[in-house]
Amino acid sequence: MDLTVAKAAARKAAFAARKAAFDLDAGGACGLLSSVLAGYRGVALAGYMPIRSEISPLPAMAEAAAHGPVCVPVIMAAGAPLRFSRWAPDGPLRDGPFGARVPETDDFLDPEIVIVPLVAFTRAGGRLGYGGGFYDRTLERLRARRATLAIGFAYGAQEAEALPLEPTDQPLDLIVTEREVIEGAGRSAPWR
Repeated sequence: MDLTVAKAAARKAAFAARKAAFDLDAGGACGLLSSVLAGYRGVALAGYMPIRSEISPLPAMAEAAAHGPVCVPVIMAAGAPLRFSRWAPDGPLRDGPFGARVPETDDFLDPEIVIVPLVAFTRAGGRLGYGGGFYDRTLERLRARRATLAIGFAYGAQEAEALPLEPTDQPLDLIVTEREVIEGAGRSAPWR
């Protein structure tokens, strides 16, 4: 099967599973994420502003912001890596590309930990995103500079046994769901 067709089929199934999990989410899905991040207080962290049926990291990001810098991704251009702008829980936001909100004023920094949204994941650290390659390019750039921890954040229902991946797909180091923490997944770079 053609890789593009395989990825489209995998995304369709994963979107359906994610939407079903989202509809059942009664809140509190990021408790484990908060626990994981508590071990990295003060380290520059990138979260994301959830769109559509993505699991929300916002409560964990707000807790982390009390101890160190937190930022969110800003799409600069198609085909370019993401940049990350400093975020505050009650800070003013503006509309960004693809419906994600971004800080009203850009204050860019490079995070050491990146919470990565996704469509599907494998226990080995494979990740299927939306298809734009933004996080793959970004993680490659960050990891070329220093160790960068990529934490996939998703509903457990988004797990797949296998995914159609390419050599340019950046692995997740850790995966956190509403039910478990999957450690050692795809450890790509040394981390403290």
